[in-house]
Amino acid sequence: MAQRPVFDLDPASWTIDIVRLAEELAVAARDGRLPKAIVPTDLYGQSVDLDALEALAGQYDVRLVLDSAESLGASYLDGRKAGTGGDAAILSFNGNKIITTSGGGMLVTKHKAWADEARFLATQARDPAPHYEHSTFGYNYRLSNICAAIGLGQMEVLDDRVARRRAICERYHKALSRPGITFMPEPEGQRSTRWLTALTIDPAKAGVSREDVRLMLLQHEIEARPLWKPMHMQPLYAGAPYHGAGVDEALFANGLCLPSGSDMSDGQQDEVIERIAGLLEETR
Repeated sequence: MAQRPVFDLDPASWTIDIVRLAEELAVAARDGRLPKAIVPTDLYGQSVDLDALEALAGQYDVRLVLDSAESLGASYLDGRKAGTGGDAAILSFNGNKIITTSGGGMLVTKHKAWADEARFLATQARDPAPHYEHSTFGYNYRLSNICAAIGLGQMEVLDDRVARRRAICERYHKALSRPGITFMPEPEGQRSTRWLTALTIDPAKAGVSREDVRLMLLQHEIEARPLWKPMHMQPLYAGAPYHGAGVDEALFANGLCLPSGSDMSDGQQDEVIERIAGLLEETR
């Protein structure tokens, strides 16, 4: 079975651990088993370390494909936009993203041959013939003109939506920061969209667990969700090699995403804050 390495997260950014990745690439190069590609993920609106990843990809001549599904509108260092690096980047316009066409997404690449091949495969891999001719299998991944127009229209308010999500995160931060509550860090020089406001709850210091807060909110019909479950913990990848110290596992055990929609009103957010603050006060 092909190996599916899974790398740990950097506690300073909650994105891929560059130091550990560099160590593993060095070992892989020594053993003659370099991967075909590095596929890091931007998380909750925050870009990965593009400069470091591009340097490593270049050093080992490995392709770099960025999963930037969650970071449209975010900025890396010096204003460089998330999703603009590597050999290719993937953006998502799913229904829960800042810009949505109800589904679908975008592939961004600096390689024309890659773009041409992607278009070919996404349009049923139809050969250039007057009849339907297929030399290989393809997919029907086209985005309709109507859905694309909806997405283009929303691009005009992308900056406004990013500003609103950041303001929501800042209100949560000011209202709920206390011992045991830690918000997702933002590396110096970067500007996350704060697509979702994510935090961790240390039960020993806060007096309540992540699940205590989540279930309490659910009782009031307020949805909050745990952080993404690490890939190596998914049944699909049971037995896959894991390279890490458990940072991702700890984040999953204690992490929570709070309601953060761009159209969330201050009143709605106040209710979330008041209910969480009230639960925290009860346990003091």
